[in-house]
Amino acid sequence: MGKTAVFVLTILQRLDESDADPCSAIIIANVKELAYQIQKEIERLGKYLKNIRSAVFFGGQPFSENKKVLEGKGPNGAAPHIIVGTPGRLLHLIRENVLKLDNLKFFVLDECDKLVDQLG
Repeated sequence: MGKTAVFVLTILQRLDESDADPCSAIIIANVKELAYQIQKEIERLGKYLKNIRSAVFFGGQPFSENKKVLEGKGPNGAAPHIIVGTPGRLLHLIRENVLKLDNLKFFVLDECDKLVDQLG
């Protein structure tokens, strides 16, 4: 939780909610359980700092629901500023042109060594 808090707090402090664009930050985790934990940490720490929206995406979720969230038609009513997800699902969203990276300011690879090991 310590290292997660460091990069989550850094992102939250650097994003200004008045001018934060959708998909300003992407955090990639090697497994869905870790992605979910990171999302919960963003919610926990973010509620005290600002009104920054976040969402988590991983395999096993309906693609159509992910698309709705990224289009701002999800439960929050607006597209998320911070995206957390696993490599496969994020790549699928990018390839389908649903996840756009034009506004990206922060890119975090959590458990980078394990992500690289999965490639080999």
